[in-house]
Amino acid sequence: MKCDVAIVGAGPAGLCLARALDGMGLDIRLFDASPQESLACPAEDGREIALTHASQAVLERIGVWQRLDPESLSELRDAAVFDGESARPMRITHADGGHERLGTLVSNHHIRRAAWEAVADQKGVEVDTGVTVDTTELSAAGRRLGLSDGRSVEAGLVIAADSRFSGLRRAAGIGARMRDFGRSMLLARVALEQDHEHVAWEWFGYDRTLALLPLNGRRASAVITLPHEQARRLSQVDEADFNREVTGMYRDRLGAMRLEGQRHLYPLVGVWPDRLVAERLAAVGDAAVGMHPVTAHGFNLGLTGIDILSGEMQRAAGRGQPVSQLAVLKAYQRRHRLASLPLYLATASVVGLYTDDRLPARILRRSALRVANRVAPFRQAVARQLTGKGGFPGPLALVRGSGQ
Repeated sequence: MKCDVAIVGAGPAGLCLARALDGMGLDIRLFDASPQESLACPAEDGREIALTHASQAVLERIGVWQRLDPESLSELRDAAVFDGESARPMRITHADGGHERLGTLVSNHHIRRAAWEAVADQKGVEVDTGVTVDTTELSAAGRRLGLSDGRSVEAGLVIAADSRFSGLRRAAGIGARMRDFGRSMLLARVALEQDHEHVAWEWFGYDRTLALLPLNGRRASAVITLPHEQARRLSQVDEADFNREVTGMYRDRLGAMRLEGQRHLYPLVGVWPDRLVAERLAAVGDAAVGMHPVTAHGFNLGLTGIDILSGEMQRAAGRGQPVSQLAVLKAYQRRHRLASLPLYLATASVVGLYTDDRLPARILRRSALRVANRVAPFRQAVARQLTGKGGFPGPLALVRGSGQ
């Protein structure tokens, strides 16, 4: 088999990149280990993605946003951060960001389904499911991929979109630095006794971190970060005990909380690859940077990278140059790193501070929230970051959601 672009991984990043390359006359093939039915109708995975206005604009341009059911979209109007036992949060409102809302919450599986439907209607794209890429090596035509079913494909450009633990990135000789945060994140959709008023919460306790993401109706996504063993236990207790424990964790602020559906458990691991490109290969999405999910930068940053890479390829094609040349890929890497490195470092610093239970850290983070709550320019800068217009990714960035 031969193609212009081979995308390995038909998750949201791989599918959205295929959509972003539409109209360029490229022969595109996607490869994914999952069966086609699970890609066409993805299972609910507990992750709620807090999309910025900028990300919404990208999804609109590539024809994915239009396929989302309006009933699946939940408004993220305001945000609040609690620290320790404090009853008064720091509050960021939509007015601080200059919009009618800070962002929009949408379930990850809804985004995956919409992206799949858009690609299914796209000319010049073929999808191979139930197959893995086992080897990659440079060839005269670009890169040769060895598939698990014994076939091989010659691609002018190969895209690694196969998760933060990308096997393709590793096979291409690209190393990565990984940070295990020593905790796991439990996600559960819950019914609430009281109205959340579309306000997202982040609560930094002294032994846990809690978030509450507002969904339509009196429902929300509870995001509970605990040491691995504690999170595992909470994921397995019976439903009555879970409801009682979680209601207590949230201090009855919205009344009784009742589990709806399944619980999902994810270990927290950050990944920073040594580089994003090699000869005839580029990494996108989580394969390009695996953010701590508590900031919800993951998918938004992934869309930023996809927008950058597709733009560089389109400009190269307009100049009559090969879209796979190393100069094009390095331009993508440079711009992506400029966008992602400050966020990656700042997120690690904020997570470190707000999960440190020592007394000096408690004093510092409480002081930071008090000062920030009183300084309008700081709140506005954080609101711009939440809406995708830039700004400092301070502690309020942590209310952004649970998805990648």
